[in-house]
Amino acid sequence: MDDFARTLVSEAESLAPTPGRSLRVLVGMTGASGAAYAVDFLRRCPGEKYLVMSKWARAVLHAETGLREEDLALHVKARFSDSDLAAPFASGSNPLDAFVILPCSTSTAAKIAAGIGDTLITRAAQVALKERRRLVVAVRETPLSTLQLEALARLSREGAIVFPLSPPWYGKPETVDDLVSATTAKLLRLLGVEVPGGWREEDLE
Repeated sequence: MDDFARTLVSEAESLAPTPGRSLRVLVGMTGASGAAYAVDFLRRCPGEKYLVMSKWARAVLHAETGLREEDLALHVKARFSDSDLAAPFASGSNPLDAFVILPCSTSTAAKIAAGIGDTLITRAAQVALKERRRLVVAVRETPLSTLQLEALARLSREGAIVFPLSPPWYGKPETVDDLVSATTAKLLRLLGVEVPGGWREEDLE
């Protein structure tokens, strides 16, 4: 098996849930704008979902959507405080199929790229990197400075997926909800979740 084939096998295995259980996803919300993406993702993502919100994520969630952290409890199995470094996902001994930071502030991305794990969100990201687990950094910031680009490039080299929250338009969206939904659909596909509505999907039939 050549190196390219090994890479494909490794990526496929990284997407597959551990046998005997459903997809397990940790979602981290930071203080970046774009809380609606996280809300939609939590509603649509199957399997076990766990949520960590920073203090400013809670503020942005309420400012942008009118929701509070308690309103998201229906969509997750458990919630953890961002200050709780004794939480299960601060350790690599607890299996996790993916950690999605949505939305991810560039400050959080920079801390992760620098190897800092001073909160549960940044610590869980360090765990994901060292355990070679799927880490998706969904950045909502524009424009990006050179410092921010360098931090994101470093994360990408370390195996993280850098996912700018840039909605696709090929589905001819008519509402803001359409744009949000199309973006979260792309995130779900990254986790191996089958979601209809791909570009010219009908041509595959």
